[in-house]
Amino acid sequence: MRLMRLKSLQIKGFKSFANDTILNFSEDVIGVVGPNGSGKSNIVDAIRWVLGEQKSKELRLESMSDVIFNGTKTKKEAATATVALTFDNNKNLLPTEYQTVTISRTLFRSGESEYRLNNVACRLKDINSLFLDTGIGSNSYAIIALGMVDDILADKENSRRRMFEQAAGVSKYKIRKKETLNKLKSATEDLNRIDDLLFEIEGNLKSLEKQAKRTQKYLDLKNEYKELSIQHAIFSIQHLKQKYKGISDQLVSQQDTYRTNDALLYKQQAHLEKEKKANADKETALSDHQKKLNDIVSQIRHRENEKGLLTQKLGFKKQNKDQLIKFIADNDRDLQQTHIDSQNLQQRIESENIQLDVLKTALLVSKNLYDTIKTEYSTAKLSFDIRQKEKQELERQVYDLEKNVAIQRNSVENNEREIYRISEHLQSKQKDFATISLQLESLNNQMAGKDKELTSLLESENSRKEKIASLELRRDKHQDELNKINRNIDSKQNEYDLLKSMIENFEGFPESIKFLNDHWKKDLVLLSDILDVQENYKAPVELLLEPFLTYFVVSDLKEAVLGITLLKNSQKGKANFFLLDKMPVKKSSVEHKSGMTRATDVVKTSDKYLPLLEHLLGEVYIFEGDIDQYQAEDENITVISAAGTFLKQGYTISGGSVGLFEGKKIGRKQNLEKLALFLEENHQAKQEISTLLETTKKELSQLKSSDFNSTIDKIKKEIQSIEQDRIRNQHQIQTFNLLKSESDTKTEAAKIQIKDFNSRIAMSDQQIKILRVRIAELEKPVEGKDNNIDLLSEKMSTASEQYNNDNISLIRHQNLVSNFIKDKEFKDLKISELTLKTESDRQKLMSEDREKE
Repeated sequence: MRLMRLKSLQIKGFKSFANDTILNFSEDVIGVVGPNGSGKSNIVDAIRWVLGEQKSKELRLESMSDVIFNGTKTKKEAATATVALTFDNNKNLLPTEYQTVTISRTLFRSGESEYRLNNVACRLKDINSLFLDTGIGSNSYAIIALGMVDDILADKENSRRRMFEQAAGVSKYKIRKKETLNKLKSATEDLNRIDDLLFEIEGNLKSLEKQAKRTQKYLDLKNEYKELSIQHAIFSIQHLKQKYKGISDQLVSQQDTYRTNDALLYKQQAHLEKEKKANADKETALSDHQKKLNDIVSQIRHRENEKGLLTQKLGFKKQNKDQLIKFIADNDRDLQQTHIDSQNLQQRIESENIQLDVLKTALLVSKNLYDTIKTEYSTAKLSFDIRQKEKQELERQVYDLEKNVAIQRNSVENNEREIYRISEHLQSKQKDFATISLQLESLNNQMAGKDKELTSLLESENSRKEKIASLELRRDKHQDELNKINRNIDSKQNEYDLLKSMIENFEGFPESIKFLNDHWKKDLVLLSDILDVQENYKAPVELLLEPFLTYFVVSDLKEAVLGITLLKNSQKGKANFFLLDKMPVKKSSVEHKSGMTRATDVVKTSDKYLPLLEHLLGEVYIFEGDIDQYQAEDENITVISAAGTFLKQGYTISGGSVGLFEGKKIGRKQNLEKLALFLEENHQAKQEISTLLETTKKELSQLKSSDFNSTIDKIKKEIQSIEQDRIRNQHQIQTFNLLKSESDTKTEAAKIQIKDFNSRIAMSDQQIKILRVRIAELEKPVEGKDNNIDLLSEKMSTASEQYNNDNISLIRHQNLVSNFIKDKEFKDLKISELTLKTESDRQKLMSEDREKE
């Protein structure tokens, strides 16, 4: 007894099963118990769904995406719904070598669905084919869902019939029949499409022939045009040469005429220049006369203007005369008054000069007394001032020297502090320099290690990419080969199934043939089944042997009589037979015809059928050309065209177009064997390529998963960080070296300045000591001279005060006299001016009288 057990059911994310749930069916009878709404029915729905159920209505859903767990308040929604069904195949009920078979179905929220068979991606068709003979399916009665019992009892939509057919194993044949009919329908549609394409191609061929003829005509016309163009160019060149010669002669004649006209032109131009010169002289004389005329006109206009001006001037003179008479009268009055004022001032000046002489005498006495006292004081003061001046000068020198010493000592202290500060700063930087040097060395080592690691990773990544590219090319190549093999297998499998069905059912053959095959012998041989014809010669051979293809080939007459008797008794028609024992043995002719191939050379069969083959095709030749190329030479032979378009036998000939299915009846069993061998070889090749493809995909997946880019990017960032730290440390080291050089320079310069300042301070201290000794000597008083200076100073102050008072009185009186003198001089000047002005006005008045006269 053949058994297949359901081993386990795994559900995750399907309907109410949010978590991964596994149901093990280890016993003969398993019950799932639970309250309403706990998900018992969902287990049955999961089994139907994983077996390929496509109708959401059958799963009690509005849409297929509702099978994915939608989440609750405490659980988030699932991304996929997955159901896996595992069977125990230890009795090999399923057509596979695996002892355990697991089918799974996964639906993604994007709408994509995936089927897997033993964790290998497959099609739903593959799963249906696997369980076709087991009675298990999404719509089979091995799974009884809610309502299905009622449907069976009520025989709703022939439910009872479907259940019986499934139980009897009839449904699988119906499915195969439906698939076969669909394939035949598809093949018929393809054939119709091929006919349409052939019709279109024939139409296109006619159009292309017309285009080819037009193209050939165009090329011929183009060549003719080229020849005519060359001839036209030759004629044109000859004509142009003749025309050029005539134009050259004409050009010479025209050049002679041009030279004659040019000489005449020169003569005319010379005459014209002469005339122009004469006209220029005349124009010059005319210009001179015009200039003289303009001068005369200008003089006339000038005289007229002068006349107008004189008239105006006369009026002005008259007005001036009246004014001058008035001015003269006023000036005479002013002149008289001024004479009186001048006489009064002269008298005052004379009286003041007498008083001035008295003041001068008093001032002279005061001045003499002051000078005498001042001389005595200056003599005494001179000695005292010389000592004081020397003392002040020495004190100033001491002050300057002490000031310079203080400045220089301050400079020395500043330089010493600067040296100390530089030393301290350099020492603090020296510690940082040591630390930075160690860090730089460490960074260099790290950089070398990271560069080495990066180089290694880049080489590994490049190698990985090259391997990935190579594996992708290999994968694509294997995939293309696998697709090509799958297409060939599908195509040839359909052809094999169709041909096998036609051979088994004797489709296209009379009913008598089918009857004898079913009720007489199963190993009956037809002529069409014993001939193996080369593919490109099937159509012509079938054209010749078409009347004999349905003949049975039997050993003797007795065997043929049995078949005929059976047909006669059963009223199933008639059949034809070739009797091998009556078939004469003919020697194969070796005669060859030019341009033809013997038909027996392209047809193969077993040795016992060779006499029959020689009988049918011994005098038959295949012509490689078309009917319009054939010329009959021997009327005793049969000729068929290689394309199957005509057949000539004796004095008859037939032909026409070749049908789409011509050549398909002959050698069907040989074709079936070839197709079976082809399918077997391609299945083996498919298995090998599939294995190579899976191996390549695994290698490619492993290589893609081992990506070094993130590590490379990380190392590059680390290298960049290390490089920045190196640059920063190098900059700090350069800065320290520069600082050290500058500090050494400053320290050396400060030491030189300190030495120079110390030497200057020593010299200044020595000079200060000498100056202080001299100042002490000058500070000692001189006996008998200091008291006399004070007395003379008081006398000089009294005399100076008297002298100043007398001098002030004299100056005041002198200023008064000077003012009187200035007033008198002003009056005298005014008298002189009035006199001159009066005289001038009188002269003007006399001149105007004369001009008026």
